[in-house]
Amino acid sequence: MKKQSLCFSILMCIILAGIPLGHAADNKTGSTKKTSEERIVTTEHRLKINGKTINYTASAGRMNIAVDDGEQQARIFFMAYEQKTKAGSPRPITFAFNGGPGSSSVWLHFGAMGPRRILLSNNGAPLPPPAQIIDNAYTWLAFTDLVFIDPVGTGYSRAQGEKKEKPYYDFKKDIETVGEFIRRYLSRYNRWASPIFLVGESYGTTRAAGLTKHLQQRHGITLNGVLLISPVLDFSTILFHPSNHLPYVLFLPTYTAAAWYHNTLPKKEPSLATALQNTENWAMQHYLPGLALGTALDSQKKQEAAAQLSSCTGIAEDYIIKNRLSVPVFRFRKELLRNKRKIIGRMDARLTGTDTDIAGESTSYDPSLDSLTGPFASAANHYIKNDLQFDSTLPYEYLNPQVSRQWTWRSGLHGGQGYINVAPALTDAMHVNKHLNVFIASGYYDLATPYFAVTYTLNHLELEEQLRDNITTCFYPSGHMMYIDLPSLKKLTKDVAGFYKKTLAQ
Repeated sequence: MKKQSLCFSILMCIILAGIPLGHAADNKTGSTKKTSEERIVTTEHRLKINGKTINYTASAGRMNIAVDDGEQQARIFFMAYEQKTKAGSPRPITFAFNGGPGSSSVWLHFGAMGPRRILLSNNGAPLPPPAQIIDNAYTWLAFTDLVFIDPVGTGYSRAQGEKKEKPYYDFKKDIETVGEFIRRYLSRYNRWASPIFLVGESYGTTRAAGLTKHLQQRHGITLNGVLLISPVLDFSTILFHPSNHLPYVLFLPTYTAAAWYHNTLPKKEPSLATALQNTENWAMQHYLPGLALGTALDSQKKQEAAAQLSSCTGIAEDYIIKNRLSVPVFRFRKELLRNKRKIIGRMDARLTGTDTDIAGESTSYDPSLDSLTGPFASAANHYIKNDLQFDSTLPYEYLNPQVSRQWTWRSGLHGGQGYINVAPALTDAMHVNKHLNVFIASGYYDLATPYFAVTYTLNHLELEEQLRDNITTCFYPSGHMMYIDLPSLKKLTKDVAGFYKKTLAQ
């Protein structure tokens, strides 16, 4: 599933400016050996935002997790931040993770949510190394405590004893394991009375939607809100296959966005919004029915469709005809700027790189992801050791390709058939908990989990009408990690703060 697997969604924010008072002793909450093996380091920090000082505690360590037979099976690494406040109503607590599968939580942590973040150019391009970590004026710590989770095989999280990581690289097991960590964290830190939120990005949104129902049914944990950043709930909307027409239709508006941005449209609309609306309407009313006809589509209609596709993608009609009116995303990224020897990013179509194989049909790298892995990885390693005072001889797996390669996708599906689809699980959770609110953020230039696929999925939720107002959708003129774009980061934080305020006011 190399071409089709979810982009390694990305997240991390960096955290602290301050005075570490680390006490690196093991936290011993019991007399058993496996409990004493847990080591959690606590440090004190402060951050000044808009003239206001935030004092907070940071915790970093590995928590033992037991699933199924009750035996210790894995250690989950986490980094948590709790703002010090006067006694009163418990502050909200938010559990956050990235996707992949195989990604640690560094992208959300150091890109958007944490007390500190990586300094990038305003449009998200990396600066010369070494990476710089700065105070994050847009940290979510201003309105919620934060817990960043690294699933097994990512970060410093590993399986225990003789057990291998492979059993954890599984759709169902992953949800169970992260769910057990959340249960244990709430008990260990006495947070059962706090409003509880989940945040996932990319495949992390698949995990979050599945967790929403699992936490209700298995642990009796009722959530206040779920935030889905660049989501994919129904994989039939993003996995290209000759027998699956949906991705060709649902990616098309993002093709238009990319062509509009790079000035390759034959006739450029004055605004991106107008260009997208025109493509969306044609895609659903004409393109989808035309693809459904297959070879029954007559030659004139085929030529008309090719002409329209060319006008809204900037790709030559002849190339579109050769692709049978269905240009997959890996070819579009290669073809759009081929005459300039440039490829466009999958995570963010605004960003480009030099094409190392101009005659080929696929890209050898992603200029919107590969250029960021170095800054995020080096910053995470430095920050964890020096700011959080947690040291380990293990490599910090910021993106572990072995997880994605070995992932079992079918275990959670009835009969092991079909595409993963967690939209029904989210719908069930909302029907059971009618106070559950959902926030969805998508980038117009995201060629991994395109915004129109999200719209399509939401339009097909079997959700009772009165609960549709519980879903908030926001769109940003950036990519998969919209927060690396500074204007989008500012807007995202403002939108999210409003979502929390609205949810907690219920």
